[in-house]
Amino acid sequence: MSDELKSTVVGTIPRHRRRILALSQHAQLRALFIIGGLVVGVCAVAFAKFAELSSSGFDWLIAQSPWLALLITPAGFAMSNVAARRYFPNSQGSGIPQAIAARALTDESERHKLVSLRIAIGKMLLTGLGLLCGGSIGREGPTVQVGASVMYFVGNISPRRQRGLVLAGAAAGVAAAFNTPLAGIVFGIEEMSRSFETRTSGLVIGTVVCGGMVSLAWLGDYNYFGMNTIALHGASVWVAVPLCGVVCGLAGGLFSRLVIAASGAWPGWAGRWLKPKSALFAALCGLGVALCGLASHGTIYGTGYVHVLHLLDNVTPPPVLFGALKWLATLLSAISGIPGGIFSPSLAVGAGLGRNLYEIFAAAPLPAMVVLGMVAYFAGVVQAPITAFVIVIEMTNDHALVMPVMLTSLIGHSVSRLVCAEGIYHALAHRYIQSGKAAEALSELGAMRHTVTPHSTGARHEP
Repeated sequence: MSDELKSTVVGTIPRHRRRILALSQHAQLRALFIIGGLVVGVCAVAFAKFAELSSSGFDWLIAQSPWLALLITPAGFAMSNVAARRYFPNSQGSGIPQAIAARALTDESERHKLVSLRIAIGKMLLTGLGLLCGGSIGREGPTVQVGASVMYFVGNISPRRQRGLVLAGAAAGVAAAFNTPLAGIVFGIEEMSRSFETRTSGLVIGTVVCGGMVSLAWLGDYNYFGMNTIALHGASVWVAVPLCGVVCGLAGGLFSRLVIAASGAWPGWAGRWLKPKSALFAALCGLGVALCGLASHGTIYGTGYVHVLHLLDNVTPPPVLFGALKWLATLLSAISGIPGGIFSPSLAVGAGLGRNLYEIFAAAPLPAMVVLGMVAYFAGVVQAPITAFVIVIEMTNDHALVMPVMLTSLIGHSVSRLVCAEGIYHALAHRYIQSGKAAEALSELGAMRHTVTPHSTGARHEP
């Protein structure tokens, strides 16, 4: 229907009926966001339980013999890689780049390839498989794609499909995964949309609240890393802020640069060899993760959540090389092509590096160095400094460290840009956006060819 015809039809409807119609549509949209938020919350909590069960299964296996990882991890990586490519395409990696690209694309068919109910199911199943075989991955990033997919599916009930549904689903996924509602909102603004949209801000916040309510009702009120009361006292102790910011920020930038480089086409013989052998490459990455696991006495597998807790509580800390080996294991897991996130593993890497810096600079308390290392490394990886310090403060509930954490996050973000020009999520999202727009252009070209008539080709018909 043309714009002129729409305006003519609308003009024939009485004013009071137009108001009722507008209110009905607005109420319908609000209902979609509320229902979607509740469903996202249920999916996030169920995903968390499933991921925890998968990690426990792998822990039980290697408790029988640590050497089993040399068989289980490569085989699991290869299986997950093949399943992702054949049955759940675009489910690889954390899923946040796919959610960002889905908001940028305008063609519904191309958006559906990145966020759909099929992808949400595959994402949860294959992330669980990755944890079951010992991958250094997390379920928090995948929850973002799951949340965006669920909201997009719910939005299909109504003819009004909006990019705000994907944004709200992603924000609710972060909030429900970490029990951090503020971080979910900030993540949606800073990382997903890179802007503040007043038109949908209330709906996004409402969706985050609904998702968080489900998490609270199911799991109770909790802090991801417990309650901490750490503070920095004295001018000399504040030297830890730039120290952690520079070292961990550079490590985060290097990680992002390597993952971004590996996501593209490999040059020369390496590209020709790897393209048809992605499953073999994934198995080799899995073997590397297993070797890191053996070298770290099994501490680098999974999310690393337990070992961060031990560092924060200063109880039975992991080995000294935990940070470096966790960095390498997470890198191998990220480039292997299996579904899995880098949220929690990045926090674990930062915690391990903060522990290493504590060995050099012991003036600051160990838990403080761990928190500063987490925020600096995470800010260096994602290059979203506001999200980084908000999510760390919410997870630790340590308001005494607000100012040091904010400053460390800014330093980590700044030095990371010296190594990697763009954050990992948006850099990877560009590839999906370019692929989607290219497919959209080809589709439009094909439609134009079908509509060409003999008279439009310029051919002359002589009498």
